[in-house]
Amino acid sequence: MTNQPSPQCPVNEPSCPIIEEVITLRHEVAGLQQQVRTDSLTGLYNFRHFTAVLEQEMERTRRSQQATALIMVDLDHFKKVNDSWGHEVGNQALVSTAQILSKTTRQLDTSCRYGGEEFAVILPSIDIVTALQVAERIRATIALTPVMVAGQDIGLTASLGVALYETQQGSISAQQLVERADRCLYQAKDQGRNQVVHEVLERKPEFSVSLEEKAALSGMFGEYKE
Repeated sequence: MTNQPSPQCPVNEPSCPIIEEVITLRHEVAGLQQQVRTDSLTGLYNFRHFTAVLEQEMERTRRSQQATALIMVDLDHFKKVNDSWGHEVGNQALVSTAQILSKTTRQLDTSCRYGGEEFAVILPSIDIVTALQVAERIRATIALTPVMVAGQDIGLTASLGVALYETQQGSISAQQLVERADRCLYQAKDQGRNQVVHEVLERKPEFSVSLEEKAALSGMFGEYKE
């Protein structure tokens, strides 16, 4: 059986070095694109990719009228971990948190390292109750997953803030949504850490939480008040 020349080969050879080089270059470009989008330590998407995805999902909300939720996650007392155990242990804590985010979120969600010990999760096509269930699952899993160092468990906790973007809220920017979620996160810190705080929108009646959502929220977080 004779070798047939490759129909794609510009020099009409059975084995085409030009095509092989193009394929290799494509793989290298794909690898570089992945590096540009991901955080080298945790393997999660980085801040640059986070910003692009959040803007895309907010635009999708405006078109589809399906809400997008944003969860901001910040490890509690992280400086103390670094000061007491060293930066390598701090890095282990960040990697552990990244793994937890990947395991406790849906495949269509986007988990990112926002910066330092702060993370962000974008949840498309979701309601506030489900978003809060995801946030609470993240919080509980972090609290139940210590970092092992020299046979010793180092406990971690995190504070989380949740904001929901809906079509009725208009063309606010991605940065404004981040600021809303961050305000909830700071409130969680002020209230004692290791908890989830969500945003209650009171500006217009159409932003109010439904009776069913109120009942679900009360079950997760105690009495719900507007």
